[in-house]
Amino acid sequence: MPRRGTKKPYIPIDGQACQVRDIGICAPFSGEALGALETFKAAERMYAPGRDFLVQGESAGEFFTVLDGWAFLYELLEDGRRQILDFCLPGAFLGFQPDLSAPVTYSAQALTDMSVCVFPRSRVADFVRQHPELGLRMACVAARDQYLAFRHLSNVGRRTARERVASLLLELFFRVRLHSPASSGDKIVIPLTQEHIGDALGLTSVHVNRTLRQLREEKLLTLKGGSLQVLDPDRLAEVAGFESDVAFLRH
Repeated sequence: MPRRGTKKPYIPIDGQACQVRDIGICAPFSGEALGALETFKAAERMYAPGRDFLVQGESAGEFFTVLDGWAFLYELLEDGRRQILDFCLPGAFLGFQPDLSAPVTYSAQALTDMSVCVFPRSRVADFVRQHPELGLRMACVAARDQYLAFRHLSNVGRRTARERVASLLLELFFRVRLHSPASSGDKIVIPLTQEHIGDALGLTSVHVNRTLRQLREEKLLTLKGGSLQVLDPDRLAEVAGFESDVAFLRH
């Protein structure tokens, strides 16, 4: 049961009506093929905030497509420090790796109440042989995620704190706008704390707070109470070194 005051995460009635079908791994499927994909799916499942559903160093027998809510991928270092690798929005495909039998190299944690589609690893090879379009789609999603990972690496390794924060928040702003038809205007809901931002960018919470204040004073953005407002997207893109063509953000 959802906690009082929270919205129950979305679960589709069927695959044809699924609100993330066009942006997830199901995008190439329709009609009879979509019905076959429904038989491949093991279940839908809900997770509460703070719940790990992939655990670094453990074997996982499942893949996940995010239906609703936010999650993040992270790695724990030997001394317990956390590096957030990516934030995952509806449509994200999680748990796929080159060696399907190996332990996962990162953890995935629910950031909000969320729902996922669950697919068994044990059947993926047979299903892809029967439906090669799924294999191509998985490769496209993996390539897109690799591209984002390269951007994140450059962001953390070579940009100033101001540039890092601007780039991350503008990326998330566009990702939410692209994948959520209901979102509009210059404001989105973004369930991140300053600690999350710092762990994603290699900054302390104090440094993140100072940088957000600077961006607010420059009238570029505000982040308050889980709401991100982009006040000047063109100038913010210049600060972030962000491309005007955001097609690479689509799944």
